Amino acid sequence: GVVSSGVPTEAENCGNRASDAIGGRFHLTAHTGSPTTEDSFKGEKSLVFFGFTHCPDVCPTTMFTLGKAMSLLPPGKKAPRTALISVDPARDTPEEIGRYIQSNGFPADIVGLTGTLEELEQVATAFAAPFSRDETADTASGYIVNHSAILYLMDENWKLQTYFTPNESAESIASCLAKLG
Repeated sequence: GVVSSGVPTEAENCGNRASDAIGGRFHLTAHTGSPTTEDSFKGEKSLVFFGFTHCPDVCPTTMFTLGKAMSLLPPGKKAPRTALISVDPARDTPEEIGRYIQSNGFPADIVGLTGTLEELEQVATAFAAPFSRDETADTASGYIVNHSAILYLMDENWKLQTYFTPNESAESIASCLAKLG
């Protein structure tokens, strides 16, 4: 027989990460230019990710993995909306983030959000997802922004239902989303 290691798989564990401490109110600007708050996302599930358009690897990789996960959902299972919140207010205008989120392989139902540094710090604090500008990074774009790479799944009431870490596969994310119903 198969001996269980007693360690739950990621999919089994996926619902055990809820928290009321994550989320909260925010006021940002969508890539369309319209003011957006947490109320704009209520009524359906949303995946929230903090990133920026000049992000060298983690952001595009995560968005591509997420796009793939959405395509693996069982027929009839509605994919959550995705919100990409910029941590680079100096460069990420609504127009810039709008162009970025149309990249191939990113989730179809994605909203890019940006704002002032103060607005973005407020939402980052609400998600316990601090970010900082690193001027010492030797990159073509001049600086990078260090940020959290956690994907947050918010339920219909804008409460954290679970989260995913950057190393989770599209398959494990899809299986968790399908399991959570």
